[in-house]
Amino acid sequence: MIRGAVLGSPISHSLSPVLHRAAFESIGVAGSYEAIDVPSGTLNEFFLSNQSEFDYFSLTMPLKEEAHQLQVTCDELSLRIGSINTLYKKEGHWFGTSTDGLGFLAALAAQGFSDFSNALILGAGGTARAVAGALDGSVKTLSVMGRTSTRRNALERCVERSDFTYLPWHNDPDINSYDLIINTTPAGAADLLAENLPAQVSGLLFDVIYKPWPTVLASAWEDRSGKVINGKELLLWQGLDQLALVLTQEIDRSSLSTHLRSILSQL
Repeated sequence: MIRGAVLGSPISHSLSPVLHRAAFESIGVAGSYEAIDVPSGTLNEFFLSNQSEFDYFSLTMPLKEEAHQLQVTCDELSLRIGSINTLYKKEGHWFGTSTDGLGFLAALAAQGFSDFSNALILGAGGTARAVAGALDGSVKTLSVMGRTSTRRNALERCVERSDFTYLPWHNDPDINSYDLIINTTPAGAADLLAENLPAQVSGLLFDVIYKPWPTVLASAWEDRSGKVINGKELLLWQGLDQLALVLTQEIDRSSLSTHLRSILSQL
């Protein structure tokens, strides 16, 4: 029996339990998965008390950075980007990694997108770092727009090959100078930006939020003839990578993703 859980706060909106339980059922694996509210500052206490009862944890806001305080073995990727979204146990030892970046790229590819030149990331938290690390080297310029300058150095460490710029938050950036815009901010944080969009938008918007959906930004983007990918795609593909870490069998990602997408589309 494989036992997992998604940790964060707030957590009641999470669709991770639906995704992981449906995956277990589809591939015929005995497993359980739940959502547990773990507020900021309490992850270490929770982990020490519950690690023996679980095989893996998915982490969401506000725990992706806090997870680095745990006594687990982290891979080079999670150390470089300063973000962990997955804790998993193997042969009695716990490891930390991030599947957000590869999940993001897989989500783009599944929708037929792969080539971009200038990317703008809205937000500067753990998901933004993972996306920045994933896009590094595959875009010419990578800009991050954040609300505090204290996160600049952490984001800059994620980018080694693309030209990096950290921008102070403002609600009317030259949005059409970017061909890929990724919104990693909490629900509502980009609403004012939506009000200042031009009459037509040319780039692709990947909004990592999936609940509530559509977001104000996503609706405004589509109203201006823009293309949008919603956060269920990131949830799906990063979740498949998490499952691959804890399962002993290979999974058919193509057929399983189609099945899981159909379930998520009903929610």
